[in-house]
Amino acid sequence: MPKVIGIGHQDFEKIRENNNFYIDKTNFIKEWWESNDEATLIARPRRFGKTLNMSMTEKFFSLNYMDRGDLFEGLSIWEDNKYRRLQGTYPVLAINFAKVKETSFINTRKKICQIITNLYNKYSFLLDSGKLNENEKKLYLKVSAEMEDYIATDSLNALSDYLMRYYGKKVIILLDEYDTPMQEAYINGYWDELAAFIRNLFNATFKSNPYMERAIMTGITIISKESIFSDLNNLEVITATSEKYAECFGFTEQEVFASLKEYGLSGQEQLVKNWYNGFSFGKRKDIYNPWSVISFLSKKKAGTYWANTSSNNLIGKLIRESGAGMKEAFERLMRGESIRVELNEQIVYNQLSSNRNAVWSLLLASGYLKVIITELIEDTGCIYYQLALTNKEVRIMFSGIIRGWFSENDSYNDFIKAFLSGDIKAMNIYMNKFALQTFSFFDTGKHPSVSEPERFYHGFVLGIMVELADRYTLTSNRESGFGRYDIMLEPKNPQNDAFIIEFKVQDTDEKELSDTVQKALRQIETKKYDTTLIAKGIPKNHIRKYGFAFSGKNILIGTSS
Repeated sequence: MPKVIGIGHQDFEKIRENNNFYIDKTNFIKEWWESNDEATLIARPRRFGKTLNMSMTEKFFSLNYMDRGDLFEGLSIWEDNKYRRLQGTYPVLAINFAKVKETSFINTRKKICQIITNLYNKYSFLLDSGKLNENEKKLYLKVSAEMEDYIATDSLNALSDYLMRYYGKKVIILLDEYDTPMQEAYINGYWDELAAFIRNLFNATFKSNPYMERAIMTGITIISKESIFSDLNNLEVITATSEKYAECFGFTEQEVFASLKEYGLSGQEQLVKNWYNGFSFGKRKDIYNPWSVISFLSKKKAGTYWANTSSNNLIGKLIRESGAGMKEAFERLMRGESIRVELNEQIVYNQLSSNRNAVWSLLLASGYLKVIITELIEDTGCIYYQLALTNKEVRIMFSGIIRGWFSENDSYNDFIKAFLSGDIKAMNIYMNKFALQTFSFFDTGKHPSVSEPERFYHGFVLGIMVELADRYTLTSNRESGFGRYDIMLEPKNPQNDAFIIEFKVQDTDEKELSDTVQKALRQIETKKYDTTLIAKGIPKNHIRKYGFAFSGKNILIGTSS
């Protein structure tokens, strides 16, 4: 009989005791231990088993579980006598920053200090152990949510020392979701303050700590070394392109297909593959999203399970406010194409608003993009990545984000109706209302859309792409005839009209916007942008051509057919 599927379980002990569905990832323990790395930082997308693997590692090594070998019976790690003897033999400090999501530095610092205080409370027996002198006892009692910086940043180092004295063995330190407070700091504007505090805490805990045996940190991103890891030259960093631990987080295709068979879902392999496959770690290209696979096994139908488990506000904001180049790249991704970029997998958060490659790095680390090809340019040492959206679930998620930009704007919805019906007068009324409301919406504040309308119209293109995806194939900036058109909509139903749109900003020698419209329409004709559509058998009288002229927040639309 199949095991009970429980959604959201992250405690290894409970999963094993309750006989819940579990795919054996205990080889991670062996691979990590035999790597002999002093401090390991592993980045994986959310809901990819990081917390469960950390819980598993804690229960395996912790002296508090020295008599709990039953938790590992029947799993791969228990087949090795060496590891049976290793189970339950180390003091372990297990820390989790997942709930540190405050809007100010003061509250974030308090929350972190309270987490450390809770650890100290857990080991309060040390005060009466005879292992601490009077000064150390006084310091121990000063640990609180309000403790001073000199105590806070050294607190985990000190606790490691006390535990080593008591147990006679160095401490294993596990820190899960290390980057959650850092992301909140970036969003809420207190990055520099928190980075300074975390840098000192991490240096004392993971570098200048002679009482530490080994350590693991997990998170979604690898924050740049200059930000918080500047002194940690002992850190082994594992990113999405690293070979280590490639199968330890997420499910392999073999594991997924075996699970489908176990739960009577044979025949659903291709459906599940389309929706949830596509994640890649190192050279493994067949990694599935665990959260969605487990949800599918439970509900027996496909859906956007993983994509809807957390807020995507940061991702949406970065794309919406990006320049025309990034929006154009995103148009290609939404069409199922790939892009070629140079990126650094270490995230520099304060560059996210100005460096598009930093955004691609964040999207890759977060699991929204997958690596198709990696290309090393030997002459320069630069690494280029061919990236694509990970799978159907991710594409649907981004469609939802883009649709959300426009869903409350009645002018946009009215424009789409007028656009399809060919009502030029209504198109002009609604487009000008829409532009007035949304030019600033697509701004970053540094490069206003009024002076760079391409930022606006590529956002507009993304909106059309999502709104009309069921009826049209939309392409932009493609060659046809003797040039590159701005937008082309090819109907999926041959009975419907096709569309070509050309955007123009009013030049100083054009007295009226109507002159700019005519210039756009002439370009469509002289460059023969309709060549591609005609070659596909679409009659000329079924190809509508629109010129969009911009002057500040004013727009005029005209047509030649």
